[in-house]
Amino acid sequence: MLGGIRIIEIEALGPAPFTGMLLADLGADVIVVHRKQASMPGAPERSLLDRGKRSIALDLKDAGDVAVLMRLIATADGLIEGFRPGVMERLGLDPDACHAANPKLVYGRMTGWGQDGPLAATAGHDMNYTGVSGALWYASPPGEPPMAPPTLTGDIGGGALYLVIGMLAGIVKARAGGQGTVVDAAIVDGSAHMMNLLMSLGQSGALAAERGQSLLDGPHWCRVYRTSDSGFVSVQCLEPKFYALFLDRLGLAADPQFANQFDRDLWPGLCERLAAIFATKPRDEWVKLFEGSDACVGPVLSPHEAALHPHMAVRGTWLTADGVLQAAAAPRFSDWQQKTPARSPARGEHDAEIRAGLAR
Repeated sequence: MLGGIRIIEIEALGPAPFTGMLLADLGADVIVVHRKQASMPGAPERSLLDRGKRSIALDLKDAGDVAVLMRLIATADGLIEGFRPGVMERLGLDPDACHAANPKLVYGRMTGWGQDGPLAATAGHDMNYTGVSGALWYASPPGEPPMAPPTLTGDIGGGALYLVIGMLAGIVKARAGGQGTVVDAAIVDGSAHMMNLLMSLGQSGALAAERGQSLLDGPHWCRVYRTSDSGFVSVQCLEPKFYALFLDRLGLAADPQFANQFDRDLWPGLCERLAAIFATKPRDEWVKLFEGSDACVGPVLSPHEAALHPHMAVRGTWLTADGVLQAAAAPRFSDWQQKTPARSPARGEHDAEIRAGLAR
């Protein structure tokens, strides 16, 4: 889908290389500029996040290597960097310098706090950013510390995916005759923006400012329950017609306590009863009981279990490539067949090939 688009990615951690991986998955020519030596002790020789990319190893404190990078930038549609504000400026690779070499370049900046603001120069990680943005507030049942799935809400959802959108929007603009741009993709901004679906429930009174008092986050019985074998099942049959199917499968259709689905006063008691019920059988027995129904009940699987699930297996969502379990590219397209991810390159593997291309 993105054939003919070239992205230069400066080696960094987390959401920046994920951005490059996603663009490479979709067919872009992504050249990752690796350091000549790994910066993290024990780092793998080949990173999953580098799949489908080409690698050149450069020392960005060496004038000759910086000159090579600037020549690469002159051939590119976009650049990805994931340093704290000011680092690229100190290297002489700030947006002004890069736009002087390539006026149509889309300069993508991936940070947690953004390029400005009181926290811009401060260290942080996924939970710090989503904690400040408001995105972590409604996570986990009431009475427990908020905890979201690692990396997904901040690094990937609020960070990498917003940088991908920004990069593609900037490239469309540049190719339509516009100039290049700088994309300031801050995890605090993206994760806050992701909250708008949940915030829209407040318009109908379905979202309380107090944590644990709303339809989707609190004492409502839609949640994950532990089974007798220490497995888990998810229950989220919100619509009345699905709720009726749920009760029917459990033999609770005539139980008066379950008759008033949206009675908040009943929710704590319903949670306790359902917790006790689901604790009587192993996970897979519950899965079999609800199989084929619209009761909106399903297992909570590990990635390795998910790879074996019939639905995921038919779609080929999980695969093992280069000896590593990983998810296939997404989304899918009706007119473009995605390939099995190319193996990740070793540091500097394509030096000669990339330099030869610059010489032509």
